[in-house]
Amino acid sequence: MAKKPIKKEKEAAKAAEAAAKEEAENAAQAEALQSGPMLSVLAQYTKDASFENPNAPDSLRSGLDAPQIQIGIEIGRQMMEGDNVEVTLMLKADARRGDQVAFIAELEYAGLFAFQGVSAEEIQPLILIECPRMLFPFARQIMAEMTQNGGYPPIMLEPPDFAAMFREEMMRRAAEQPTN
Repeated sequence: MAKKPIKKEKEAAKAAEAAAKEEAENAAQAEALQSGPMLSVLAQYTKDASFENPNAPDSLRSGLDAPQIQIGIEIGRQMMEGDNVEVTLMLKADARRGDQVAFIAELEYAGLFAFQGVSAEEIQPLILIECPRMLFPFARQIMAEMTQNGGYPPIMLEPPDFAAMFREEMMRRAAEQPTN
């Protein structure tokens, strides 16, 4: 009769050991997640927005040709304290019919991002590719609403290839570096 309690104690000890091992593995996984690279969005906001409709209401008459629209996209960045950076997506839509301005829409939409566990080589692609990619859908919506509120059909911007823009910027910088 004494063997049954010992067997139950061994089973209980094994179960406790397995639970402790599982808890240790879970803690290790949580620590790995916390110490791995991380990008957090701390805030998103409109820094500046402008819509100019200088020839309204004449430019809004029916029967006019659709204006030719030039789109410009730029990315700005400013390092803040700690591992934080402000990334600004600057969008400009310049619409013309011949030499006459139909409208000009400009938007500076920014986000404050925090980085953790990111190496120096990884930070520039994050700032110039991933951060603008996260901001773009919101900026696109604001531009569409601005043009629509100005009396025009909403501009539905195609998502730019931020990776290609980053590569072009890096190639431009490399070309500007003096060779020894």
